[in-house]
Amino acid sequence: MGNGMLSQEEIDALLRGTNTPEPPAVEPAAEFNDMEKDAIGEIANISMGTAATTLSQLLGKKVDITTPKVDVTDAEQVRKDYPIPSVIVDVKYKAGIEGSNFLILSQRDASVIVDLMMGGDGKNPSPELSELQISGISEAMNQMMGSAATSMSTMFKSMVDITPPQLVLNDFGSVEGGAHEFFAPGEPLIRISFRMVVEDVIDSILIQVIPIDVAKGMVAKLLGSMDSPVPQVTAPVQPQPRAQSAIPLNPPPQQNQTSSSGYAQPQPNYPPTSVQPAQFAPLRPTNLKVNQDNLGLILDVPLQVSVELGKAKKTIKEILELGPGSVIELDRLAGEPVDMIVNGKLVAKCEVVVINETFGIRITDIVLPSERMTTIQ
Repeated sequence: MGNGMLSQEEIDALLRGTNTPEPPAVEPAAEFNDMEKDAIGEIANISMGTAATTLSQLLGKKVDITTPKVDVTDAEQVRKDYPIPSVIVDVKYKAGIEGSNFLILSQRDASVIVDLMMGGDGKNPSPELSELQISGISEAMNQMMGSAATSMSTMFKSMVDITPPQLVLNDFGSVEGGAHEFFAPGEPLIRISFRMVVEDVIDSILIQVIPIDVAKGMVAKLLGSMDSPVPQVTAPVQPQPRAQSAIPLNPPPQQNQTSSSGYAQPQPNYPPTSVQPAQFAPLRPTNLKVNQDNLGLILDVPLQVSVELGKAKKTIKEILELGPGSVIELDRLAGEPVDMIVNGKLVAKCEVVVINETFGIRITDIVLPSERMTTIQ
């Protein structure tokens, strides 16, 4: 009001009964249109479908992840809509995509997943996650998101790679916890909601949260890969088998003719070709002699010789329960021959003996070369 005239903002403030002008409206966040929502939903659907297959193999149970629902939200809304103790998986990209995205699942679901990985039935999950359980869920998320990145590499036709995911235990319902710890206040986010079902132990919501600029980058990658032309590969002309021919070795030069497909056309006016079946001498078995001079070149090469008493297959839970005095039953009977392994290959069957208070082996049978080839395969 330096010139004695009231500005429009001051007039509006007087009408409201205050001397403070109304603050300017905040610019709306960048829009994310329906086409982009469909594209990011398709990316999430394919990548998380691959991740579900990986999780199913880890748990030994069928894992179903439904078609995702995509919407635009912000950190505060995520906190209000998911007010339960959660595990936040921070997945940062190091190749192909700039930025990161987040997976949010409940701590109960994480506890069930770890229990299944350790051989449990998943029906009595622990209320709190120990350091060992956090390490287990980290490995599961690492393999899941790694397979998801591989599927995105196929979609984008360029390599996508991630760093090992970082896990954070967070309670969105508490005063201290909240989405603001991971996102700037008011930052627009793309929320992708899945329903995750693991047979009869898990039926809940899995949320993927992506900053809008990262989501737009993914959509641009997908649309760019769809617009890029498929490289044309021309199959080379396969050479014909050589046979006795009456064609002269140096025929007069003629202009080559090429069809529209790019393949060379046979030249006319050549004399007929005489083809005869090939004749081979019969094969006779011979005794190969080893050149001792050449064998001497490798006689001093060291080889690792080990003896395998037996094997056993255990779950992670059973391994963690081992301690001093634990007994492990092997797959071999008492008194049965043991295997002598040379550089990882089965070479002979042996029996265990004692030599001057030291264990040793006596070779009882040499494995045939044909059997050794089977072990190599």
